[in-house]
Amino acid sequence: MKSFVFPHQHSYRLVQLTDCHLLAQPDAWYQGCQPALHLQQIIAFLQSDRPDALILTGDLTQDHSAASYALLAELLCPLDCPVFLVPGNHDDLHLLTELTQRRPFVAAESLLLADWQLFLLDSKGPTPAGSFPQPKQQGLEQQFRQSTSAHFWLFMHHHPQPLACFIDQYSLTEQQAFWQLLQDEPRVRGLSHGHAHLAYQRQLQGIQLVGCPASSVQFLETPDWQTVNQGPQWCEWQFSAGGTVRWQFKRI
Repeated sequence: MKSFVFPHQHSYRLVQLTDCHLLAQPDAWYQGCQPALHLQQIIAFLQSDRPDALILTGDLTQDHSAASYALLAELLCPLDCPVFLVPGNHDDLHLLTELTQRRPFVAAESLLLADWQLFLLDSKGPTPAGSFPQPKQQGLEQQFRQSTSAHFWLFMHHHPQPLACFIDQYSLTEQQAFWQLLQDEPRVRGLSHGHAHLAYQRQLQGIQLVGCPASSVQFLETPDWQTVNQGPQWCEWQFSAGGTVRWQFKRI
């Protein structure tokens, strides 16, 4: 597992962006919004806000095109912090990997921040639903055993527990085994995901679950697929060296 090690400091401020759904044309529309404009507004804010890192948790483009990933790189180019990528069901893994060869993107599967280790998990499967099969579970369990960090947090695209709305048909398929793996490791403090286009937080069996709102549009918690444009949104994180974690949903 390739890890990125941050210099030691008292606390770290990270930004999570998800479900940008960019298209090849910068002025294209998606579900009643212009996703490139939304992302551009967030990046303009972050240029002055200056976080320590940015984590993108999937569905970065909608049309899987090389042009849409080039647009993503162009929009994020002004940032002077490392940008880490987590694939979603809409992403092209080859094009996503190519991005990590360009600044400000960095290839990593985990982040080391003082007493914290943040795991960036790939839940992309052959269908829109999430997949984290047994070989990946075994690999993650091994990384848990080998880690000397005191606290763990996980970032992935798909939600690992039901949300009681239409998006559950595309949730993680190995929910029970995956969740048991997290429960068996007492250093796991929580998990954040995208995919649901829904800002929420809850605690389940001692583990925090956080849904990051989309930078594009939000999904309503309804039995059928309904979207609403509430402006650009994201989640800001603060991980302290002593083990405290805080998060805040943000919007423009």
